[in-house]
Amino acid sequence: MINKQNLWFLTLFSLILVLSVYYITMPNDLLVNNANEKVTTKSNKKTDTTIEQTNSLVAMRVSLEEERQEKMTSLQEKLTDEKTTTEEKNDAYEQLKYLNQLQGEEEKLEKQIKQQQKLDSFVKIDDKNIEVVVIKDKHDNTIANNIMRLVQSNYKDKMYITVTFKKS
Repeated sequence: MINKQNLWFLTLFSLILVLSVYYITMPNDLLVNNANEKVTTKSNKKTDTTIEQTNSLVAMRVSLEEERQEKMTSLQEKLTDEKTTTEEKNDAYEQLKYLNQLQGEEEKLEKQIKQQQKLDSFVKIDDKNIEVVVIKDKHDNTIANNIMRLVQSNYKDKMYITVTFKKS
């Protein structure tokens, strides 16, 4: 029979293992985004780089990822700290699950915007606030309203959605 201590150990070990695998594979995902860069060589041996995805979107994603990774690291330290109470460990575990869920929702919304609006975007969720940055030269109220409706359709509760346009 598994006692509580062994169950906690297995649960925490599984969580750390899953998060470690996720962390290790994450830089590859960032590299794949950067692999969209096409390098062409001219006859005079100069190299030109054409970037398909905007640097500002990549920079925002990397910044958010670093911020979340710091939070996850501190939460993982709480989980492994012997001085931390069981309640604090439960809270840290729930926060880790919440952060992973947020990241999944953000990626899902970005894909929906890409599919339905044919626009590259960056989505950041912070509680009830959702920030959407879209790469488009002109501000378009119709597109902004469509994006807001699309995002809100994924939630039952009222969300506060901000749509910002950035030039490519």
